[in-house]
Amino acid sequence: MEPWCEQLLGQLRTYATRPLDTNEAAMLAEYAPFVAAHADCLLRTCVPGHLTASAWIVDRTRRWTLLTHHHKLNRWLQLGGHLDGNPDLLAAALREGLEESGLKSLVPVSREIFDIDRHLIPARKTEPEHWHFDVRFLIEGDRDEVLRISDESKDLAWIELNRVTELNPSESLARMVRKTPVTGRA
Repeated sequence: MEPWCEQLLGQLRTYATRPLDTNEAAMLAEYAPFVAAHADCLLRTCVPGHLTASAWIVDRTRRWTLLTHHHKLNRWLQLGGHLDGNPDLLAAALREGLEESGLKSLVPVSREIFDIDRHLIPARKTEPEHWHFDVRFLIEGDRDEVLRISDESKDLAWIELNRVTELNPSESLARMVRKTPVTGRA
């Protein structure tokens, strides 16, 4: 087994020691068998799915999060995307955060996994329907920094945590909102 794979499985075992709801525990149970069965899971060409990395970007108070109105999916989501072979999932999440927002001030709150989600991506012209095994990290960004919308987005916006589900009521985002620790810093 590749060192990156052993490291990821170790991170997932550590993550499994946290209190997880039934849905999240069921998704997490799919990760290790998937990774073990697919040596190419870091690549988007891996079918039936692949690993992805996301940045749940929050401000220093942890009361705001940066969301993107995803161009292809037409939904407000956290920033993130494909690994393109990079076994360092945190580095990939930071790269995606920078590429999709232009924020240069991004700093991981922790190197530990913040959240996981397994979701089905619909078929498109050149891609069959497939699963994203998304590994998410808590990242801090500066709300005063200028945002730059990428080609992947229709829009970017800092959204108050208590309003996130108004834009996207999915359990996936609601769970990250519930997990976000408020700091009290201004």
